[in-house]
Amino acid sequence: MHIRLGELADAEAIAAIYNAEVLGGTATFDLVPRTLEEQREWLRVRSGALAVVVAIVDDELAGYASLSKFRDRPAYSTTVESSVYVHEDYRRAGVAKALMSALLETAASHGFHAVIARIADSQEASLQLHLQLGFSLVGVEREIGRKFGRWLDVSVMQVII
Repeated sequence: MHIRLGELADAEAIAAIYNAEVLGGTATFDLVPRTLEEQREWLRVRSGALAVVVAIVDDELAGYASLSKFRDRPAYSTTVESSVYVHEDYRRAGVAKALMSALLETAASHGFHAVIARIADSQEASLQLHLQLGFSLVGVEREIGRKFGRWLDVSVMQVII
């Protein structure tokens, strides 16, 4: 497995991974798949400190993780939110852990202080991964999202880096 910064050329593979979750999972609360151009724009705004890292396995993009602004107000500028998505063929193979480890290193190297993860209640593997990486549960937002005809809770986790 090779971890590197994401590039515009990764947009199609990232969109395929993300859109599979939009249509069939609860790791994102998006309801409409991203177009290729939307995915390219998403990558464009995540250069520099708001990085995207990708995992390459056997010349295939197996997953990605990203940093996003936590909030717009200036006092939050040292806090970011993390996301991680892995292609279904590569789950439970250490890809998410490698991606998140690299993402936390990237966040620290860019001077961020806190990383927030927001995880839907049905994502037990993601909760466990974040605990292994030093995140703590700081709260649960009850029935905050609705997808596939059911209410979903979101666990809020945080690590200080």
